Parts: sequence; structure tokens; C-alpha cells
Amino acid sequence: MTEILAPAGDEKSAYAALNAGADAVYLGLTRFSAREGAENFSVSALEALTRYAHIRGAKVYVALNTLVKEGETADFFASAREAWNAGADAILLQDIFLGRALKEMYPQMVLHLSTQAGCCNVHGALVAREYGFSRAVLARETPVSDIAAISAVIETEAFVQGALCTCFSGQCYLSSFAGGNSGNRGRCKQPCRKRYAIDRAGFEEPAYALSLSDLCVGEDVARLSEAGVTSLKIEGRMRSPAYAAAAVRYYRALLEGRDAKTQFSDLARAFNRGDYTRGIGFGQDDSLLSRKVQGHIGERVGTLSRVNGKFFCKSAFRAQRGDAFKILRAGREVGGALFASAGKDGFFVASAEKLSAGDEVRVTTDTAASARALEPVPGRAAEISVAMNAGSRMRASCGDFVLEGGVCEAAKNAPLTAGEIAANFEKTDLLPLSPRVSVQTDGVFVPKSALNAFRRTFYEGLAAHLAPPRAPLAEKAVPMPETERAAGSMTAVIFAEGMPVPKADIAVWKPRDYAKLTPPAGVWLYLPPLFTAADEALVAPRLGAFEGICCEGTYGIALARKYGVKLFAGTGWNITNPIAAAGAAGAAQYFALSKELSLREQDALALRGAFALRGGEIKVMDLCYCPFSRTCASCDKRDVYTLTDEAGRAFPMRRYRAAEGCRFELFNCARLSSEGGAPSALFDGSLAARAEQAQTTKGHTIRSML
Repeated sequence: MTEILAPAGDEKSAYAALNAGADAVYLGLTRFSAREGAENFSVSALEALTRYAHIRGAKVYVALNTLVKEGETADFFASAREAWNAGADAILLQDIFLGRALKEMYPQMVLHLSTQAGCCNVHGALVAREYGFSRAVLARETPVSDIAAISAVIETEAFVQGALCTCFSGQCYLSSFAGGNSGNRGRCKQPCRKRYAIDRAGFEEPAYALSLSDLCVGEDVARLSEAGVTSLKIEGRMRSPAYAAAAVRYYRALLEGRDAKTQFSDLARAFNRGDYTRGIGFGQDDSLLSRKVQGHIGERVGTLSRVNGKFFCKSAFRAQRGDAFKILRAGREVGGALFASAGKDGFFVASAEKLSAGDEVRVTTDTAASARALEPVPGRAAEISVAMNAGSRMRASCGDFVLEGGVCEAAKNAPLTAGEIAANFEKTDLLPLSPRVSVQTDGVFVPKSALNAFRRTFYEGLAAHLAPPRAPLAEKAVPMPETERAAGSMTAVIFAEGMPVPKADIAVWKPRDYAKLTPPAGVWLYLPPLFTAADEALVAPRLGAFEGICCEGTYGIALARKYGVKLFAGTGWNITNPIAAAGAAGAAQYFALSKELSLREQDALALRGAFALRGGEIKVMDLCYCPFSRTCASCDKRDVYTLTDEAGRAFPMRRYRAAEGCRFELFNCARLSSEGGAPSALFDGSLAARAEQAQTTKGHTIRSML
């Protein structure tokens, strides 16, 4: 059966999702959560929730999916152990090397690879399985045509609803470098939701140029199920309980083949950014970007007219007190409005904004829809059998759980009826059960207090049977790997096609078009984080022409092994701790440390083969879509564009072509210039538009490069 997995940013959302019929929920603890801004859970709250979920027949997954630094490693392992001991059914994490160490320490622990790890192909799935993960949460950009092959390797989880990151998962650094808040550490400030202008005709006016509409796969969940996806994931740990519940109800209706129009409407009114898109995995369409509107757009219910000096919306929607609306004019947001009063065939609104006749009205808070979403569905079905016969002990059972009580006496008058006994046992003492009670009795007398006590004891025992406490894992010392420090210094340079080959120990070449690989001699091939089966088909025949591959995803481990080529692990591996550094050193000839580390942190991880970004460009985003909405006929097809924010900061955006259209890389508004630190130096000279004369000397670190 396909699992519906719901978000739980707080306790209210968790219980709302479970009571709406979710098969599982995922949540974060107070540390190591990629949604640090959510309320998240204490260990005691997690323990109570897992008990409730298990009684209901559902599961709870705990996300510890941020980057972990050296000084946090022991706390990370302790958090994973505490979550498991509290009843978590799986731990989600981003770092495959920490996952392998955790699995070796606690083999019984179930691990899921977070979408932050960027698993997008069969090779990434093979690595995840090899490193001890039982499930991979697919990158949102994974083509649906590739999912069946991945699902044949490892259990898969795919996003079907909620916000879309504009950057490839786990490799966004814009919040970190432009604002000092790392998304990979759970502190994303969403700069992608701000206004930007692009220096291309038709895109010069400031707009939400990088803001994607919310994902809604809808009826295409059938294609995901057919492809072997185990779990359908709803994003939204920062959203309301009504949203979590409405999303669960919508996808439950779809999976059961029921008409889901009402559930879809309730979901759209709970939260909806941009009127929805099917996402990149199904192929980019016109709905992907939400350039005009940012935030919750709700659902259209009508337009405004003036009636006796007031603004009226003629609509079939029966608005009521507490309902709220967003007003759009020519597709752009004007402001908000509230329900004022009912009218014939519609309702009046009140707003502090200057409204106009013809403005579009969209409901963003529908109190009736929220109430529908939050109405609990029946709990877990429980077949309860009760026997009360004279001279025998009271007996109640459910499945293989049996409880016996005191001996029943024959009634002298007014015996307990079967109906009275059944009515008593239909009270589950707030447990999420839906009992069907059958009774066998020959007419006995049992005091009401004794009957109630027996029922309470029975349900307490049944709850413990359905959700038994887990045998706790013992605390263990974190095994730190033996490492070999770097003996010397090297220089590696990333450069784009059309630029001179730099004088460096390692030259990494970025092509403009992966279908036309004509590399200079002696260079490594750069491979982006999204690497599809179609991309592999393009590059595989030419891999022998390169010194090796510089790969931005851990899928490179299996890919390099398959084709027998050398591997350079790029900064996209996000190596931030000694366990990961040792793992990368064992998996690749060379590896780059995370670009979010300080010089001191880099120096501590300066193992054999380690590099640190020292100068040149700082890539902050990989955009696996066209920000110009694939307006190819009018495209000027430049190599580099400029994205300018409202503060006047200019971010270069480089175009390249993969197997299925153009993709883009976004670079920071300022180049890097740093000295010091033990790791070998990596320089990024991807942008020909900002190239300077390269002056490199082996064994020396320079202030700026390209």
C-alpha cells in the first residue's frame, strides 16, 4: 500500500494529520532539523506522539537532516539515539557518511536518506543502500521516467504537495552567503521569494523571478505509484494543522479513487502558492514560476463590484465570519480583505486597501473548510470480543491480546445485557481506535465500577500491546575515524568552456552543452547535482576522454565505479565533519569541503586529498529549470545573465545545456578572496564574463582567481 506521509511542524499539526488518516508523519527535534523555524518536538513530546501513532497504526519519522559540524557530532549521535528510543520508526539524515557510522553503531536503526542529499538517479540509490539506508527521499527534480529504475534499487519517497525549493535540494547557499543564515543548517530566510530583475528583454521589471509555485501532483500520484514509489510526501512543516489534514484527505481520496473536488478546494484554501504546478519531475510547464504573487494565494471565488458604496463579491461560496481573502488586480496582489456581511448570492468584504470593481477575490481562510479538514476520521479498526458468563472470569480480547478479570456472578434480577456491555466497551478512553464489539453473556451481575475498571485496564493493556515501548539503545562513544593529514598543497581550478585551460594541478572543465563534449586535453569533467539517465547517456561514451569526473552529488561514487574513472567530490557533497571527511577521502581521489565552513573548520578537516574553495566565484544555486519559462523563441541564448535584487546587488547566472533543456547556475554577488588554511586550494572560474588573467603557482594560495 502506498504511504501518505504528512508534515508535523508542531504537535497540533502532527495529531491533525494522524487524525485525518495519515499513514506516517515526519518531524524535527529541537536540534538538527532542516526546519529550525518550526516549533519542533522535545523527546518527551515525541515519545507521546509515537505511542499515539503506533496505536493508530501509523509511523513517525524524525528528521535530523542538517549539516553536522565537528563539535556537534557527539550531540548528533545522541539525538538520533534518543529519537529511536522514543519510538521513531526511522531517522532521516543528509550526510551519507554519518548515516553509515550510525548504522554500524546501531544496526537496528532504520535510516532514510533526506532529499537534502540529492538522490536523483540509480547511482545515488545504490550508494544510499550500500551505506545503510533503507529509503531514499528523491530530489524533487528527479524525472518521473527515472523513478521506476531507482525504486527497483531502494525504497523511494517522492514529494507530491507543498513548497518547491528553487535550487536543487541540499545545494542552496544563497541564504547563507547573501544573508548569513544557512539553509543547510535549517535557517533559510528564503531569499528566493524576493523580487529580482533579470537583464533580458521582458524580464527587466522586478518580479518574484525565482519563486516557484506550490507543488501539487494531484492525479499523477497514480504514475508515481506505478513507478514503485512507496511513500507520497507532503511538504509543509511550517504550515497549519488544517493544511496538513486537508492534504492528507486529498491524497487519500485520490488513492481510493474517490471524487476529490471538495478535498482539493479545501487544500487550496488552506495554503496555495501560485495556483500549483506538477513540478520539474513531470517536465517544466507554464505554471512552475509564480512571478506575480508571493505567498498564499488561496482559491478564486469571484470578482468585486460596488453595491451601495460597498464592495460585493457575487459567488456561490457561502462566506462567514472569520473568513479572509486575498485581492488580485491584473494578476498582482493588491492586499487582503475580511468577510463583512452576507448578501444575496454572495458577500461583502472590508479592507484597508483601495479596492476596485473587477478585482479578483480569492479565499485564503475558509473556516468551514478548516473545520472539515480537522474533523477526525475513525481510528484504527479493533475487533473486540467480550465474554461475561456466570461462574467464569470476565474476558476481553482483541487479536492476540487477552485480558481476564474477576469471576462473574449470576444475576438475581436485572442482569447486564449484551447491549449494555457493548456500549461500555465502545468507550475507548481517548485511544485512537474504532471498536466493533461482540459480546457473549448468559446474564450476570457486575457492578458498574468493576465493569468500568475492567474496560480501562483492558484498553491500557491493548494500547501497550499495540505500541510496546522499545528496548532502549545504550549510549556508545562515537568512533572517530583514523585519518591521514594532507602532506602537501595542490591547486584545482574550475573553468568554463571557451576559456583557456588554467595552469593548475587539476583543471575541471564545465561544458556549455553536455551533448557536445569536445574537451581540451588533460581536464576533468564537471557533473552537476541533477544527473538524469538521459544525462548519463550523453556523457558515458566520452568519459574516457577525461582525467576523471568532478561530481557535485554522492551518486558519483557509484558512477565512477561503474565506468572505472577517477572521482573528485565537489563542494556539493557538503563535507562538514571528520566522519564525512574520512568517508569522502576513502570514496574519492580528491574531495572539496563544504563552502560554508570557516578557515579554522576547514583546517581541522585537511585530510589527504582535501580541497577548500579559496577564490573566484561562489555558486549559490543550481536551477534545474528555465527562469524564463522556456520562452525559447524569443531567447537571446546568452551564456551569462545578471539577477539584480532590490538592494542593487548583482548575481551572475550562467546557462548550460543538459540532455533535456537549459539549466542555470546562480553565483554570489561578490567573489571569494581568502588566504590561509591547510587544505589544497580550489578556485572557481566558471564565469567568462568576470574572468581575469589567471596567475597560478603550484603550492601557493592566491587572493583571487578568474
